[in-house]
Amino acid sequence: MSSKYQKITGRQLAAGRALAGVTQIELAGRAVISVPTLKRMEGSEGVVTGMPNNVAAVCRALEAAGVEFTNGDQRGVRMKAK
Repeated sequence: MSSKYQKITGRQLAAGRALAGVTQIELAGRAVISVPTLKRMEGSEGVVTGMPNNVAAVCRALEAAGVEFTNGDQRGVRMKAK
């Protein structure tokens, strides 16, 4: 997995999806993964568990929707500045 995504948490994925205003079905489709896989990833305690390529695909789909992951002292998500 790209080091860029190795510390993303399940809560960050769920929050990013909410910020982007997409459903699990829509995001799974954009990332070309199954909905159950996305649900498991979002439900991960702490760092996302899952195949590295699937985690990266979801992160890239969220970034394409305008989400930015923040992984400094305070992990989170925000919408990219326009």
